[in-house]
Amino acid sequence: MSEQKRNTLSEVFRFKKFALFIVAVVITAILWNLPSTAFGIEGLTVIQQRVIAIFAFATIMWVTEAISSWATSVVLIAALLFTTSDNAFLFFREGIDKSELLHHSALMATMLAIAATKSGLDVFLARNLLRPFGRKSEMVLLGFILITGAFSMFVSNTATAAMMLTFLTPVFKALPPEGKGRVALTLAIPVAANIGGMGTPIGTPPNAIALKYLNDVNGLNLNLGFGQWMAFMLPLTIVLLLIGWYLLKTFFPFKKKEIDLHIDGEVQKGWRTPVIAVTFCVTVLLWMLDKVTGVGANTVAMLPIAVFALTGVVKAKDLQEINWSVIWMVAGGFALGLALNESKLAELAIKSIPFDSWSPLVILLISGVICYILSNFISNTATAALLVPILAVVCKGMGDSLNGIGGTPTVLIGIAIAASTAMCLPISTPPNAIAHSTGLVNQNEMMKIGLSIGIIGLVLGYMVLFFVGKSGLI
Repeated sequence: MSEQKRNTLSEVFRFKKFALFIVAVVITAILWNLPSTAFGIEGLTVIQQRVIAIFAFATIMWVTEAISSWATSVVLIAALLFTTSDNAFLFFREGIDKSELLHHSALMATMLAIAATKSGLDVFLARNLLRPFGRKSEMVLLGFILITGAFSMFVSNTATAAMMLTFLTPVFKALPPEGKGRVALTLAIPVAANIGGMGTPIGTPPNAIALKYLNDVNGLNLNLGFGQWMAFMLPLTIVLLLIGWYLLKTFFPFKKKEIDLHIDGEVQKGWRTPVIAVTFCVTVLLWMLDKVTGVGANTVAMLPIAVFALTGVVKAKDLQEINWSVIWMVAGGFALGLALNESKLAELAIKSIPFDSWSPLVILLISGVICYILSNFISNTATAALLVPILAVVCKGMGDSLNGIGGTPTVLIGIAIAASTAMCLPISTPPNAIAHSTGLVNQNEMMKIGLSIGIIGLVLGYMVLFFVGKSGLI
């Protein structure tokens, strides 16, 4: 291709992105200035309308990549702070009740800290965990999926993805740069981390939220136990992990059929090795016991950073390797979710949906679709925390009429499944953002596998819940 033709194509590409950006700005401006009655949401406030406009802008930018995902998140947070928070410009706060404004400190607290540490531990774990899966490329891929899925059942999917991606570096050395094998391996981590959490009640927050309302003694009081959950969700999780493996190796085939897993490097000798190993074990244990300790996964993640900084395992130069684009990307999704919840916009919108006037089947389908769409753009925890309480009240009021679809558990656990299968965009989940930050995965590739496994997961998940509910197993 000639230099002139390359320059022409580059100009066309830039113009297309600029045009998409202009379209997003125009749509945002229209939504910002429409009469509030045009939205059909009773009681819509000025702040809520601004959040809708900013949400629309962010959605267009994230989907089209007219600007990079992390840059969109930065703009999103800035827009929320300057136009909807209690620290917004004065002219944006004029005539607005202080109680309606978002708390700026809460928006800023959505930042996540991600730190990378270098040691021989990744080499040791990669070598030993992958050994049973042999040398075939597709079996190594299966190994990554099953190992990641197993970890994610008990450990934060964010922590699992960050940990597993460190194992890829030595494996990549055995793969040729051409082919799609590296894409398959990189995407295997978020796919398995997102799906794996479905297997246990503690695997992901939406599970715990659904279980809380199902077992509430003053509410549904179904007394659904840990073992009961795993009896039907673990097989579903395993099946979805295997489907994910099949789709990944089909969509992104390996050019090299065998991987010579001669993973170079050794665990560092001296005092640093036991410090890293002990800190690693304690961190994983705290991640697993977050419900007991009350300390969240992101806070626990500060432990190794603090220990390694104090002991000198991590130097100042290592901090330069932190991928700050991931932090901004993830922060944007969390900030948007916080804005939707803090402004009461999400609650107002969900309550305006006449769930109680619909048939059980319609409630099941619509609630799952709403959860799936929302969870692709904001925190799945925030989505579940919003939908489950409302649906729990609706389901309790409908009583035996829900028996035709398997009962209340089908609806509420369905929300947990829908939240976990939402993984189309880099901002959908922290594991997606971390994988996208490697530079090995394009957004359209993530959309392809995310949408495929998401739809399959929703269909199979609801089929399993329907069968289990109708059989009286829950």
